[in-house]
Amino acid sequence: MNEMKILVVDDEDIVLESCQAIFELEGFEVMLVPSADEAIKAMKNENFALLLIDVKMPKHDGMYLMEKVKEKWPNVPIIVMSGYYTKETIKEAFQMGATNFIAKPFEPDKLIKTVRYTIKKEERYGKKESPSN
Repeated sequence: MNEMKILVVDDEDIVLESCQAIFELEGFEVMLVPSADEAIKAMKNENFALLLIDVKMPKHDGMYLMEKVKEKWPNVPIIVMSGYYTKETIKEAFQMGATNFIAKPFEPDKLIKTVRYTIKKEERYGKKESPSN
């Protein structure tokens, strides 16, 4: 099985630490970054199977980051997470290209299920097997 590397972007240490613990237990490789700028730097140097992005961050928020990622790496699936979720936030995230959305705080098994579902969905409907472009 190829190694799944996940990039987690959140300005809160507690979220980064809990994501790291959850993902490593499940056998995923994880990279943690505290900002959109750090995430863009990481994306230039590594290949990630998935991004988990917080919406509310200082300087550049998750929507800004998603826009940048979709410009340069359009095929990388993105799960948006937020503790301040509203219908508008969720709608905006999907309009900007998010593959999935998870509310914070989340249960570890809910996070893993969401990640596995997103990766499977991408493998099934991703660029390789798209019926027509």
